[in-house]
Amino acid sequence: MFPSGFGEVAERLRRSTVHIGSGGRGHGSGIILDPAGTIVTNAHVAAFGQSVVTLWDGRAFQAEIASRDPRRDLAILRIPASDLPAAPLGDSNRLRPGELVIAIGNPLGFIGALTAGVVHAVGPLPGLGSRKWIQAGVRLAPGNSGGPLADAAGNVIGVNTMVAGRLGLAVPSNEVARLLSGNQPQLLGVTIRAVPVSVAGRERLGLCVLEILPNSAASRASLLPGDILIGVEGRLFNALEDLENALEASSERVLRLQFLRADLNKIRSVALRLGVSDSVAA
Repeated sequence: MFPSGFGEVAERLRRSTVHIGSGGRGHGSGIILDPAGTIVTNAHVAAFGQSVVTLWDGRAFQAEIASRDPRRDLAILRIPASDLPAAPLGDSNRLRPGELVIAIGNPLGFIGALTAGVVHAVGPLPGLGSRKWIQAGVRLAPGNSGGPLADAAGNVIGVNTMVAGRLGLAVPSNEVARLLSGNQPQLLGVTIRAVPVSVAGRERLGLCVLEILPNSAASRASLLPGDILIGVEGRLFNALEDLENALEASSERVLRLQFLRADLNKIRSVALRLGVSDSVAA
């Protein structure tokens, strides 16, 4: 099943995969992208100002967040190190179903664990918006998040993020390239996770706020961790792309969100002024 040189490819990927600890909130993985200390991981793995990156050789560094895209669950970290074993970033648009892929990570405390499988599909999933996911038959567990999904040649073609059924889901590498280029959409400054929530007796999509970036639009509007976003401009969410589309259309204007807090039967609203310094909560 495995091509010639698979062991060497796997070992190189292990050395390019880091462990990320986030201030007691758990742990995950990350991928070294260049020798000067640039690392990509999931946004939900990288805590604001609290991430410690441990390399394959045991050295540990406090990391700074260089950029973040919570909607795509990606974050770019920087550590003060050099001559690191970087993994090459591949072109996820060239990936096809049936190709062999390798996932490296730190699941359940096992450092540098490897799992391999094949790509089942590349595309959107119901309830997760219109963006593409790499759907592969690899076994992921807590701690794999943020680690590399690579092709048989060792090129990183995705960032492992979560599990759906029996498949691992990874953010395509071209989304990482977009974030590295600085071409990212307007952000609320939050990390969110999709959750089911009952609204007016009907189950709807909610987006639970896990974390809020200081001095962001969300923090100025007094949103809190634990708040559940349920709609935008009076329209309840049907998919994650509803919020994404609203943000992409928002540039230096007021955006009104509906959310739940404490009393899940009471819908609240908040007006966020994106791109400026003040917002008003209601």
